[in-house]
Amino acid sequence: MIKTSVYAATDAASPLAPFTVERREPGAHDVLIDILYCGVCHSDIHQARNEWGGSIYPMVPGHEIIGVVAQIGSEVGRWQVGDTVGVGCFVDSCRQCEACEAGEEQYCHAGASFTYNSREQDRITPTYGGYSTRITVDESYVLKIPDGIPLERAAPLLCAGITTYSPLRHFGVQRNDRIAIVGLGGLGHMAVKLGKALGAHVTMLSHSPGKREDAFRLGADNFIVLRDAEAFAQNAGRFSFILDTVSAQHDYNAYLSLLRRDGTMVLIGLPEPTPLAAGPLVMGRRRLAGSLIGGIRETQEMLDFCAEHGVAADVEVIPIQNINEAYERTLKSDVRYRFVIDMASLQ
Repeated sequence: MIKTSVYAATDAASPLAPFTVERREPGAHDVLIDILYCGVCHSDIHQARNEWGGSIYPMVPGHEIIGVVAQIGSEVGRWQVGDTVGVGCFVDSCRQCEACEAGEEQYCHAGASFTYNSREQDRITPTYGGYSTRITVDESYVLKIPDGIPLERAAPLLCAGITTYSPLRHFGVQRNDRIAIVGLGGLGHMAVKLGKALGAHVTMLSHSPGKREDAFRLGADNFIVLRDAEAFAQNAGRFSFILDTVSAQHDYNAYLSLLRRDGTMVLIGLPEPTPLAAGPLVMGRRRLAGSLIGGIRETQEMLDFCAEHGVAADVEVIPIQNINEAYERTLKSDVRYRFVIDMASLQ
């Protein structure tokens, strides 16, 4: 086993602090990765503080990992020592179910092994994430980071990037489609960039007029402040697709009214339960759907797309010692738009 320095939560109430875990020695199909950067996702906070229940401690958060291959197993064929690689939100799956065979391992019927706060496929061994100096991962769940994307700005693509790219692609957003993004945060800022790169006409929907300038800087074509019923009425039936990134409770029914006939609204946030009326769906043959992350194949497609179109996350790089402060700032939306940890600070 490889003793590894990490930052971990030892219970739901304690701040993250230095800790040591054991990583497995690379097996025949494993790669050992020295971690350079790890993004900070809002879900890291939810899980470290057990806000979703079922948290496993000690917990090492982090599933937006960029690093360099330091060692490979005897049968590894796709990676070489020195390759720049990424690890996203999961590190294994059953590989046999319909979802896995379709390249959508995130929906594994048996349950994917998520990068942290999860179990390996033996359902016993805990997984530890990227707030760490290194990680051992099966070669099939490692991603190539293309040239041209600054590495610190590539890290959030492995969660925020793929979480927004996957529904845009799956639901068929095309050039000149009129789409809207709800919420300008870590997810929303990537949705604007990716929607624009796909050639869509992108509108940012917000309750915060102060975000107008940022929305246009990121590539939005329009910015609408939705604070009252009149604003919703003025924009009824305007969009073919809405990507809702908001995790706070809000009224789905009002946003569904903004869709044209046969329009689709996709939820990627996880807000508290909200009442849903049949009327806004039935009267316009509209759809309300959800989407998780993407599989390995689609995540690699997303990374290559971002490299081709010059898309990367807007980040603030921090040392690991500032992680608890970063959590509090994230809760206050005091980041534009994703914290990324420089893991050299843990050496």
